[in-house]
Amino acid sequence: MADQGKKAEIFELDNGSMHVKITNYGCTITSLLVPDKDGTLADVVLGFDSIDRYLQGAGSYYGCIVGRVANRIKDGKFTLNGVEYSLPVNNPPNSLHGGNKGFDKRIWDVVEYKKNDTPSITFKYHSRDGEEGYPGDLLVTATYTLTSKTTMRLDMEAVAENKATPVNLAQHTYWNLAGHNSGSVLDHHIQIWANYYTPVNENIIPTGEISPVKGTPFDFTSEKRIGLDIDKVGMGYDHNYVLDCGEEKMGFKHAARVTEPSCKRVLDIWTNVPGMQFYTGNYVNGVTGKGEAVYEKHAGLCLETQGFPNAINQPNFPSIVVEPGKKYQHSMLFEFSTA
Repeated sequence: MADQGKKAEIFELDNGSMHVKITNYGCTITSLLVPDKDGTLADVVLGFDSIDRYLQGAGSYYGCIVGRVANRIKDGKFTLNGVEYSLPVNNPPNSLHGGNKGFDKRIWDVVEYKKNDTPSITFKYHSRDGEEGYPGDLLVTATYTLTSKTTMRLDMEAVAENKATPVNLAQHTYWNLAGHNSGSVLDHHIQIWANYYTPVNENIIPTGEISPVKGTPFDFTSEKRIGLDIDKVGMGYDHNYVLDCGEEKMGFKHAARVTEPSCKRVLDIWTNVPGMQFYTGNYVNGVTGKGEAVYEKHAGLCLETQGFPNAINQPNFPSIVVEPGKKYQHSMLFEFSTA
């Protein structure tokens, strides 16, 4: 077993204002404390008190990096350069978030850990040819950095070493800006800088259409309470947005802004990739988390910047194929503030 002899540990990044805990098991954010309008710290990340709970799979994809390909691949199949590949169907009838043992369930190596004014940690994972059905060796790194008092940056890179392969990494933290133990996020407000989204079929696979959000419950082009139209979209939001209208800075597009009206914490997401899955924790169901808090449906929200779901089977979506010797590069900024 590749992980033999490696130990899952928790590492801290602390700059006096933000306090983040991350484990090398799945590059998972286990805790993130930021101040509210009164300077009161709260942990705004759903998760577990001990690393064992993560290893036991207590909750699905809490705080981790998912890959080799995030989101769903239709029927767990794709064809690349004339070869058909079959992946584990771990979310029938689809393959989800890299398969049975994706990057979220691997122990990564820690290659650098800096405890200075801009603390950071870099994890590395070598994914082998054929792992979970994917072609080619892939060398992956992920670096979390506290770049300012209340900003965390994530840089994910992957080099395809010998075969073309699809790559689409995503950061899968469940956020609740009132605090991880404060119930539903339906009263949070969100703005998403997307004029279009990718509609899905009954198996949550994009149909291939790129549809306007205007006049639909999917329209968050101006700030809106999450719960306002959620009953019009089935279980809740679990959809990919086309990031096309946010302002840009440093090569990043403004993807989303979430505001919690009572504590006034704000989270802005910036990224350099074309899509973002907005997910409202629809399948969370009585999970016991940190401090015996029980997480129910809609207890957290995910803002997973990504390539489009099932892009490997949708020629009209931006390609997620990385050619041999080429590098995949995906960065995000998590900017916290108060309203």
